[in-house]
Amino acid sequence: MAEPRRVVGEPPGFVVVEGPIGVGKTSLARRLADSFGCDQLLEMVDDNPFLERFYQDPRGAAFPAQLHFLFQRSRQLEGLHQGDLFRGALVADFMFEKDRLFAGLNLDRDELALYEQVYGKLAMEAPRPDLVIYLQAPVEVLMQRIRRRARQQERTINSDYLQRLVAAYTEFFYHYQGAPLLIVNTEGLNTVDNEADYQMLLERICQAGPGKHYFNPAPLALG
Repeated sequence: MAEPRRVVGEPPGFVVVEGPIGVGKTSLARRLADSFGCDQLLEMVDDNPFLERFYQDPRGAAFPAQLHFLFQRSRQLEGLHQGDLFRGALVADFMFEKDRLFAGLNLDRDELALYEQVYGKLAMEAPRPDLVIYLQAPVEVLMQRIRRRARQQERTINSDYLQRLVAAYTEFFYHYQGAPLLIVNTEGLNTVDNEADYQMLLERICQAGPGKHYFNPAPLALG
């Protein structure tokens, strides 16, 4: 196994990468875990048997899809505490709080009330991140990325749903004060194929301190 690349500054202990569908959360989380030489905790989207049905029939499949994610995150959180992983370095591609964000977006009033009862019974208590990285991109860019990766269960996602999701994320992080926050505009960034882009973002992550910060790299000028 290759030795992790040396990074600038002190890497945070527990890093969470968040943002709407297609923004590049998992790709960045994997690269960061490799750079920091630490464990990763990834959302198991492909394990949800209701997700494809949800994208085809949001009203009919939203509740079981949401409950599956809720129980899945509860099990992941239980595994964190049992393994004491949250005491060391860790990179995750989701926040535990996001489950309620999606529930509020996708469930009707009665379903949401029942969901909240189940959520309260699980009494999930997630470890506090040392840094949250919120990735942003315009809806049209997200749609392009979703089409490019061509996942079967995402083929029916439309721009209207993505617009509502982006708005929900924007509202959530506007009020978020649970941990230091780095908001990243990824429209002109390619942290998968462009090493310079990745190293530029990595340096900014390692230098992030308390409070809210913004990373909005200017696009390269064309000659």
